[in-house]
Amino acid sequence: MNYFNYQSPLRAFIKGMIREKRSLGYKYDSSPRILYKFDQFCLQYGCAGAGITKKLVFAWIQRKPNESLATLHNRASVVRQLALYITRLGVQAYVLPKDSLPKMPGYTPYIFSDKEMAALFKQADACHYCAEVPLRHRIMPLLFRLLYGCGLRISEALNLRPQDVDLDAGVLTVVDGKFNKDRLVPMAPENTRRCRGYMKDVHLFSDENAYFFPAPDGRRLSR
Repeated sequence: MNYFNYQSPLRAFIKGMIREKRSLGYKYDSSPRILYKFDQFCLQYGCAGAGITKKLVFAWIQRKPNESLATLHNRASVVRQLALYITRLGVQAYVLPKDSLPKMPGYTPYIFSDKEMAALFKQADACHYCAEVPLRHRIMPLLFRLLYGCGLRISEALNLRPQDVDLDAGVLTVVDGKFNKDRLVPMAPENTRRCRGYMKDVHLFSDENAYFFPAPDGRRLSR
């Protein structure tokens, strides 16, 4: 969890909104960084009071060179949330109308066919030993199958530890997942069998602090 040294006149409101979001179960990991940048922007802009003016908001949402619409939308949206939070506390703040937010580019999810998934697993199974990443050929076949078969987010899979994999019950324990909650995820018998073989090959002598999918230095495997 990241902590930032907010210094503008809005700092108490920023910290309060972050606490509220997290108390409601949101991880709220990326927005505090945006709020820190807004906090610094307020200092440079010369904000004197604890409110948010229309002029300040429109200065903040000016698109930067080479900035994507998605990034601009996120910046504007987070400050809009802050303004809503401040107004609920009885302090004057300009709330950017929702229809004034930068339009996000359309997104159409891609659904892989069975043939494409079979080709993906074939490529994962074809990973060979590499001295720089010595466990790659062990990790990739299983990682892709857990992502697909268990519906895990990539961060959830990479955060797994050996004790989170119950080989007897065929169940994964996802710790601190969505909404900061733990959950149990059943595995198909084939994935349980693969996990059993992987555990013998990779974690026979691992301690409890090891990651199920370790990087070469033993730390969490990065994306």
